[in-house]
Amino acid sequence: MDLDAMLGDLGELVVRESFSADHRAVARSAEVVAGQGYRRLGSRAETIVIGGVTHLRWTFGTPRVLLLGHHDTVWPIGSLLDRPWSVSGGIARGPGVFDMKAGLVQMFHALAALPSPEGVCVLITGDEEVGSPTSRALVEESARACAAAFVLEASAEGGALKIARKGTSMYEVLAHGRGAHAGLDPGRGANAGVELAHQILAVTGIADQVNDGEADGGRTAHGSLGPATVTPTVLSAGTTANTVPALARLAVDVRVPTLSAQRRVDELMRALSPRIGGTRLEITGGPNRPPLEHASSAGLFALARKVAADLGLAPLSGVGVGGASDGNFTAGAGCPTLDGLGAVGGGAHADDEHVVVAEMPGRAALLAGLIRASLG
Repeated sequence: MDLDAMLGDLGELVVRESFSADHRAVARSAEVVAGQGYRRLGSRAETIVIGGVTHLRWTFGTPRVLLLGHHDTVWPIGSLLDRPWSVSGGIARGPGVFDMKAGLVQMFHALAALPSPEGVCVLITGDEEVGSPTSRALVEESARACAAAFVLEASAEGGALKIARKGTSMYEVLAHGRGAHAGLDPGRGANAGVELAHQILAVTGIADQVNDGEADGGRTAHGSLGPATVTPTVLSAGTTANTVPALARLAVDVRVPTLSAQRRVDELMRALSPRIGGTRLEITGGPNRPPLEHASSAGLFALARKVAADLGLAPLSGVGVGGASDGNFTAGAGCPTLDGLGAVGGGAHADDEHVVVAEMPGRAALLAGLIRASLG
């Protein structure tokens, strides 16, 4: 693998900012990504725009292997001014360099190293960082047609592959009450804020109920994802300081190690009931990404370790992580999935985001070997 060429491609992607919320910027980024794909693979991308968001797909023959990534980032336009693209001391920096533009570069170079990309589908989405609202169906559709999905998200610490991911759910609890003057006649009101306080306590107890029912507490055969977590986050109530709140709302973040835990959380969230007379509850939201359970990655992880050994690379490790990716969708669609095959580095979504450039050729070679072995 030509490291200088890889760094040239990486710089080209990083300087083309692609903040998820800016659909025009994402479209411009897609043009650059498509250009790199054409340059490396000799094939033009299928451009798919859904809800104003630009996604790219290459299909070579009848797909059996899905390569999955995203080109949007969490960094607002203008972040390059404070975090310019640079390579110094073997470290590449810049917004989105680790999550996950280096992974895209490694993917293109891996495919270019194969005699033929026949049997591969490449899907690069433009809204992963905001939960994949327009691309989820596209990801799942592509995964169902394949026997393996390799996700080019950044690696875990030390280059570890991600062999399990927690599933995610997001809820909003709305407490509807009845407004009244807080000084003249508070008894006429039904305080939605106080009702919400009761619900916060109820929500915080859901995780214990779920984890007590999980046979292994959320543990997997390789390390631990940890237990399910149900976390109240953003809350608000009322309109003025002298009015009994008629409405209060609470956001709830849920992370679960198993699909059964995700379903049980959903049951308990929807079973919440009001405690104060004159109030009612409205529960919105629900599961977003299913968990990527260890069973989905076990076979591919074993294959990756063999490929790495055959290539003379350092032994691979695998970890479970709390964050979600589009790999959760491919696993949920029934496609064996291995995640974290992208860059080695750190600082995703943080000021110290970086990539260890010397690792890029080896990671590309690992991916190429995995594709070759999976296609037989």
